[in-house]
Amino acid sequence: MRPILHTTVCALLLAVSLVGCAPRPATLQRLVYGLTLAPTGIDPHVNASSELGIPLTSVYDTLVYQDPTTGQFAPGLAESWKISDDGKTYTFTLRRDVKFHDGTPFNASAIKANLDRISNPATLSQKAVFMLGPFDRAQVADEWTIVVHLKQPFAPLLDSLSQVYLGIASPAALDKWGKDYQLHQVGTGPFIFKEYAPKDHLTLVRNPDYRWGPSFWENRGPAYLEEITFRFYEDPATRALALESGQAHVMGEVPPQDVDRLTAGQFTLHAVTIPGQPLQLFLNTRRPPTDDLRVRQALLYATDRASIAKTIFRDKSPIAFGPLTAATVGCDPSLKSLYPFDPDKARQLLDDAGWRVGPDGIRQKDGQRLKVDAVLMSFGFVPETAQLLQAQWAQVGVEFKTQLVPYGTLLQAGHDGAVNAIPFLLSGSDPDLLRQFFRSEASFNFARVSDAELDAVLDKAVTLANPNDRASLYADAQRRIMAQALIVPIRDYANLNVAAKSVAGLRYDARGWFPLLSNVKLTP
Repeated sequence: MRPILHTTVCALLLAVSLVGCAPRPATLQRLVYGLTLAPTGIDPHVNASSELGIPLTSVYDTLVYQDPTTGQFAPGLAESWKISDDGKTYTFTLRRDVKFHDGTPFNASAIKANLDRISNPATLSQKAVFMLGPFDRAQVADEWTIVVHLKQPFAPLLDSLSQVYLGIASPAALDKWGKDYQLHQVGTGPFIFKEYAPKDHLTLVRNPDYRWGPSFWENRGPAYLEEITFRFYEDPATRALALESGQAHVMGEVPPQDVDRLTAGQFTLHAVTIPGQPLQLFLNTRRPPTDDLRVRQALLYATDRASIAKTIFRDKSPIAFGPLTAATVGCDPSLKSLYPFDPDKARQLLDDAGWRVGPDGIRQKDGQRLKVDAVLMSFGFVPETAQLLQAQWAQVGVEFKTQLVPYGTLLQAGHDGAVNAIPFLLSGSDPDLLRQFFRSEASFNFARVSDAELDAVLDKAVTLANPNDRASLYADAQRRIMAQALIVPIRDYANLNVAAKSVAGLRYDARGWFPLLSNVKLTP
């Protein structure tokens, strides 16, 4: 009996372990979704990462939605809205059939509580507060009418209000949990926040009462999936293995070298171009040697972006030419003619700046080596890109010294101006994103630029209602940014999502990062 009992127990333990690491059978409609970054925080009102929005877009509804096909705004929690002639007052009429997951009533007071929280300096919002622009106050006109007052016109407001960072949370949950709210999030969306174990998993379950999805969703009612578990696969080498072993049904940011092999088998590629910023290096204009425009321009001419795109990204990401990706409204296509790969031009600029080639090939001036230092994050193929840049820039006599640091350390170095170069990008579907990085007093002014003319262009563009007038000003801003060589653009971001062929109905929102999971189902 003992050997038989021992065998039976082992078999049961094995079965339990397999259930714990593999997706449930498709008939149970439980999906495992692979995330590629474990954020330092996932409160959408507080934190800024794109990764938090991948699960939380399904937890929260927004006042309005943006149709990813047409780009037009559609009703969300607000069934209609009016904008005053001066562009400073937005009046939203709310739906009356919505409730929060915890049973808290949804009404205008709930909207006001959320906007007050985001705009409160004590919240320390990293992104959402900037998306509200010149927010003045929220006024409850009646139970189903909220009026948003601005200090000045702010054209991107509807775009901002359609994003998860301004998702509407239960006021009761916000009050109850305070700073611990990120572990107990409550929205009105098609999925309910069940649990979050940082750096391990985040689990959502279906909201059976959901009936108010936007008009462009194929399924506006309760989701087909019963449960979604998001797991973290920060090491790119583990992502294809997780798909092939059945540990995950969907994986974001699959390494380009794995995509062709996977899609030749039982997987489908869902490649999504991301609006916002490309992968880029901000160049510090106040720290030698990048305080010299000629040095910054030389770095641009010395960068072979086509080689980087081919070698690292297998030509699955377009080459970047400026501070906005080609998928972003207002991107100026004329920038493509600027800064072609021209090492001889780079050498001439460095010669003109007084840097002479030393015995080891690195240029020198006044006893100093021509060294550009940078801090790097570990994800997004940034270390691999930096290795190619080191080799390319060395060909013209520049030493590129890099250090891999935690993401928080990288941000602090950027804010402090402690290095010559810092890689960074944020996604966003409105060109006003530029103002956060290139206005003189911007919070992410990693280039340390102070340009009154550029400030004026960016400040005016954000107030205009006419899209053509805005596009003209943003084109001027982009040309000015590149004329000053404030960044080295590398590649436009393309999110290479790979899913098992059993995953049906997978689509992404207008930002490109966030899956619309209400319509997703698992097929045999």
